[in-house]
Amino acid sequence: MLKQNEGSLDRTIRIIIGIMILVAGFFSLTGLGQTITIVIGAIALITGILGFCGFYTLLGISTCPIKKS
Repeated sequence: MLKQNEGSLDRTIRIIIGIMILVAGFFSLTGLGQTITIVIGAIALITGILGFCGFYTLLGISTCPIKKS
């Protein structure tokens, strides 16, 4: 299972921006630009839903709140 590395604000922003990019890709572009835009929007949306970003893992970043023990 993927370890979550995105906090709730980060996830919310990714979901909103992902949806906006997908809509822009579907309705305002054509050809290769449309395909690239849809892929970028889908990546933002999926990472927001899953709460995991592979790029964050590579950089050692986590926006999750620190758990108190």
